[in-house]
Amino acid sequence: MATAGVASFALLYAPQPLLPQLAAEFALDPGRASLAVSVATGALAIAVLPFAVLSELVGRRPIIVASVLSSAVLGLVLPFVSSFELLLALRVLQGIAIAGFPAVAAAYLMEQLGKKGVAAAVGMMIAGNTIGGMSGRLASGFTTDLLGWHGALAVVAVLSLLCALLTVVALPPRDPGDEPARDGPVRERLRGVVAGIGVALRQPVLLAQYAVALLAMGAFVGLYNAAGFRLTGEPLGLSPAVASLVFLAYAMGSVSSATAGRLVNRLGRRRSLGLALTTTIAGAALTLPNSLPLVVAGFLVLTAGFFAAHAVANGWAAAEAPEGARGQASGLYTLAYYLGSSVGGTLGSIVYGHAGWGWLVAVVTTWLALAMLSCLPRPRAVRRRRG
Repeated sequence: MATAGVASFALLYAPQPLLPQLAAEFALDPGRASLAVSVATGALAIAVLPFAVLSELVGRRPIIVASVLSSAVLGLVLPFVSSFELLLALRVLQGIAIAGFPAVAAAYLMEQLGKKGVAAAVGMMIAGNTIGGMSGRLASGFTTDLLGWHGALAVVAVLSLLCALLTVVALPPRDPGDEPARDGPVRERLRGVVAGIGVALRQPVLLAQYAVALLAMGAFVGLYNAAGFRLTGEPLGLSPAVASLVFLAYAMGSVSSATAGRLVNRLGRRRSLGLALTTTIAGAALTLPNSLPLVVAGFLVLTAGFFAAHAVANGWAAAEAPEGARGQASGLYTLAYYLGSSVGGTLGSIVYGHAGWGWLVAVVTTWLALAMLSCLPRPRAVRRRRG
């Protein structure tokens, strides 16, 4: 599952450090250039729920295998495109292909390990996701000066294909979710799946985690989409290769997400989530001065905070989802997460392009504050505890 995360997220975010180069080659502003990331994450958001539903019928493992292999193959085609429009079209297809893995990953781990093990397991899976996101960004950022953006995407595609093949070999041959999914007529199974979506949309605790996924991911990607423009522009003026080093901050996300389970055991989910989101806001504020050390420190802090928040919210949603709606809840959480990436990433780039970094930080801080508010206990729940 960790190597599947590496393969998927290296491909998904490989164009992010290349946005200034794409903007220069195709005469784009930051908002339009960011579509190279946003159309893929948007397509992923749309596709996750259908894949989650399909996994209830065919099982989780086949979805994961098909996802990692097809997305890697599409990655091998991307370096050969000659127009931005064709690049966007292939990125849409790649986003759909990638969607299969995050759509079912948390539910797959829940069925493998049960409630007691899912928090730590989801944290480790997200650690693999962050390593993938970091390695894809670093590989493309470091190689673009030498190979151009075409060659940089090719390097990431080859690395992802190797990880995808390792995933296929390493996953257990039988999926514990397969057999129950295949019991009964197809119509009855589909009716049960649709009912599960309704259940997953009616539970306030699950709705709160979807809100965290939407708002926090939008803030995070909005900042990182604009990071390349900020670091390579004045007054910092870094080269693309040096600017791509900011993605080493993802190592902090890998550590924080892997340790989120212990934080939950000590403080509880709600306090852990509030602490993680507060840390993300503090990191964003650190990036405001035109000082390279502070900007780097800010990205380290906000990345650690965001991925801890994501691990807590994702594990919370997986643990609270009713047994008949695990796949649907996982799909809805992932839909919100990547919808936030797509919409927030593009809006963030537009804000940066028109108003600058200070306004971007103000906007994403508002989104993160709203995510915190969504997880406050409801008055009715408070009255019940007092009673």
